[in-house]
Amino acid sequence: MAVKITSVAKQLPKYSRETKDIIPFVKLWMQGQETRFQRKVIKLFEGAAVDKRYSIMDPEEVFTATSFEDKNNIYKREVTELAEKSLKKSLEKAKLKPTDLDYIITVSCTGIMIPSVDAYLINSLGMNQNIVRLPVTEMGCAAGVSGIIYAKNFLKSNPNKRAAVVAVEAPTATFQLNDFSMTNIVSAAIFGDGASAVILSSFQEDNGPTIVDEEMYHFFDATHMMGFNLVNSGLQMILDKSVPQKISNHFPEIIYPFLEKNSLKIEDIHHLIFHPGGKKIVQTVEDLFGALGKNIDDTKEVLRLYGNMSSATVLYVLERFMDRNPQQGERGIMLSFGPGFSAQRILLEW
Repeated sequence: MAVKITSVAKQLPKYSRETKDIIPFVKLWMQGQETRFQRKVIKLFEGAAVDKRYSIMDPEEVFTATSFEDKNNIYKREVTELAEKSLKKSLEKAKLKPTDLDYIITVSCTGIMIPSVDAYLINSLGMNQNIVRLPVTEMGCAAGVSGIIYAKNFLKSNPNKRAAVVAVEAPTATFQLNDFSMTNIVSAAIFGDGASAVILSSFQEDNGPTIVDEEMYHFFDATHMMGFNLVNSGLQMILDKSVPQKISNHFPEIIYPFLEKNSLKIEDIHHLIFHPGGKKIVQTVEDLFGALGKNIDDTKEVLRLYGNMSSATVLYVLERFMDRNPQQGERGIMLSFGPGFSAQRILLEW
């Protein structure tokens, strides 16, 4: 029984700034730091390949010493609204009502809320009282793809059902005002906020690319490479500088066995739907795929326009491909990386 992705829709927060307009805030924040270090940080922001990013907070709020409680309260209020708007858009694209959904997965790692976002969506949109819920909270950037995998497995076992995956993230709520480590600085330079919702279906008559296969690939002894520490001031980013090289080293094991399992070669793949983790990771993957005659231009463009929005970002890339209506028979690979350390892969066929 085929499971298809029938629609994808994004939703951006109300605040936005071009990188050039954020630099004055960064300079103010860096006052008191060594001059050479300040220049290095400014250069990093200017060279991050992110021209603009959106936020649930105005920059003045981001660069103010609010407490973890204050920022998490903003997170809870704003991401609930973003999630609802993105899901409504995706339902409209698919010509569906909220009551047409049988399963809802909500994905977020940049704040803490119990009950999770899906509970609020069920109430605000008037969903079925017997809808199945699954919040995914601790898989970071990989969770957009993970959520689709979980939805696909549910639908594979349940014919004539529909599921929604809603990824909503606010990395700006994790910014650490008193942390001048390169990890915190790089995080501030590349991340932005956003939401996206995907509708999947096991109805034969519904249209969209079919999920042919999916797999997760786990890197051993790499739990230290990516994630968050929970500290008194909030969620403190963990991002090891060796991540791009780790991806490069494992790339053959991530891609080729997955293709061979489906009797395919890289030449049989028309679209690369890759999560834009940051400039260095994008360059690493671009070099690897470029050597195989493929490009990740859409990934680079999403990074430039919005920054890395954690789990939601790969869904922004997917939406660009979906909106172009690829030809029947064309194939795509979705690929994202996240804490664990792990790689999540999906094979699509239009």
